[in-house]
Amino acid sequence: MRILAYTSPARGHLYPITPAFVELRRRGHEVHVRTLASEVPALQALGLHADRIASSIEALPLDDWRARTPEEGLARGLHTFGERAVHEVPDLQRAIAEVDPDVLLVDITTAGAAAAAEAASRPWARWIPFFVHYTLDPDVPVEVSHIPFALSPAGMEVLNEPRRRLRLAPIGSEADVWRAPLHLYYTAEPFEVEGLVLPPSFRMVGPGIWEPPFDPPAWLEELDEPVVLVSVSSEYQLDDALVAIALEALRFEDACVVATTVAHDPGKFEVPANARVERWLPHGALLRKAACVVCHGGMGVTQKTLAAGVPVCAVPFGRDQMEVAARVEAVGAGTHLPPAHLDAPRLRAKVHEAIERKPGAQRVAAGFARAGGAAAAADAVEQLHAGR
Repeated sequence: MRILAYTSPARGHLYPITPAFVELRRRGHEVHVRTLASEVPALQALGLHADRIASSIEALPLDDWRARTPEEGLARGLHTFGERAVHEVPDLQRAIAEVDPDVLLVDITTAGAAAAAEAASRPWARWIPFFVHYTLDPDVPVEVSHIPFALSPAGMEVLNEPRRRLRLAPIGSEADVWRAPLHLYYTAEPFEVEGLVLPPSFRMVGPGIWEPPFDPPAWLEELDEPVVLVSVSSEYQLDDALVAIALEALRFEDACVVATTVAHDPGKFEVPANARVERWLPHGALLRKAACVVCHGGMGVTQKTLAAGVPVCAVPFGRDQMEVAARVEAVGAGTHLPPAHLDAPRLRAKVHEAIERKPGAQRVAAGFARAGGAAAAADAVEQLHAGR
């Protein structure tokens, strides 16, 4: 089987599905990936056939961090997805012509690629690395995530504009949104709402855990426990205050504080004696020693942390992070601090409270393990190809 996967320019959408790519290759399938230019060498090193998406798509970063209200943030996000969709259609069509795949996999936020995949008239699927909270059961409250397919006029236009150009039937209802034959849903109970009724195309596979190869510095291996990891979004947003306040809040704690700044300059922070600040470090090595992770509530870092049985203190700044942070607290796997309340005393208290919730994090980790991960995702793709 020859597989072609197409991602948005977001590491948080590429990394979760990468273990499935590796598993499919291990089973003898040929896997082609179109993704961010910066990630191509790492994927090629895994034995995958990787190439970049169109540079015109990477030139359209999310700017929802500029918004003053959640509504404006949603509008900005949808505008970016719509602009990208114009370029995704011909970009994926070129890739299909080059690869001639048996199966297509597309990122849920790529509306243009989804339309092109459906128009290609071959088996196709989408993967979802965040909560959707969607149900077709009338007895269950309907909760549709605000990104990227909110059933608002703007959201429907993002979905339907590339469909019109490809002469596909328009999406006009909630059920139509999930018309792909398969959705790989990268979460699992109990982190997702237990008993939630999802469309039959959904397969909950748990989180995908992968990090690019990295030689850890010597000091990381020698780091004393306990560690408190502080991490912010890999997609730029105004969350640098979380790093600064966490360093202040934890400066006198009997713990090693390690902060990864990712999209922010690590040199801008005042670093106390018990802390280290780096642009990026492999979280896996740190999680083995972590008592807690303080983060922005991104789905990727949150689920990676919980999969290791480590509790989370989530301070959400936008996008889907409010939903993720609320769920962390609801399942007893950590704590949630709204950014409007972010200060050193409150954050310190929330970190201590989160550390006491390790049993809840371990319960989520067990649920994730039961979901099957990369093997379950690969099984679903093979079944899609076989017509089952």
